Amino acid sequence: MMVEKPFSQACENNRQPILQVLENVFAHSCHVLEVGSGTGQHAVYFAPRMPHLVWQTSDLAENHGAINAWLDEYPADNLRRPVVLDVDRQPWPVTAADAVFTANTCHIMSWESVISLFAGLEKLLQPGAQVVIYGPFNYGGEFTSDSNARFDQMLKQNAPHRGIRDFDAVNRLASEAGLTLLDDHAMPANNRLLVWQRA
Repeated sequence: MMVEKPFSQACENNRQPILQVLENVFAHSCHVLEVGSGTGQHAVYFAPRMPHLVWQTSDLAENHGAINAWLDEYPADNLRRPVVLDVDRQPWPVTAADAVFTANTCHIMSWESVISLFAGLEKLLQPGAQVVIYGPFNYGGEFTSDSNARFDQMLKQNAPHRGIRDFDAVNRLASEAGLTLLDDHAMPANNRLLVWQRA
């Protein structure tokens, strides 16, 4: 059965700025797990531009059709079909990765699932592994822009468990999982790209 290939304008807009950071952060990585590959657009753009690594997509089972539709159209030798990954169901199906990338997931999943995400990272990653999270974050309990405040309101209207997370709370989870913050990059459209390394 043919699955209509979804399209995210946000992915199209942010892929190049993200890649510019990932090319440096993942320069010595071998196996990247993308948690929550969404439409698959990031995966098909990033993987062929970093041919030294294997890019493993993942998401909930219901999103695999969309991801595979993009992978069918833009295959790459180092790009892997999605595995079923629910951050709340541990152990995860991936047993090896020296890097993790996830974009626009923390504000979509519940806070309990964000906690599960970092618990899973702690079990998965060996010392020296990199973790990169992209998306909007609050700082000091405050929105960084009016547009982020409106976005947060829209998220909560659609689903009460969603919302822009506070950087300090997320970084505390990371620290408890043995991750040390290396960089906090300002990105277009009031987003951030956070980089941690497993101690």
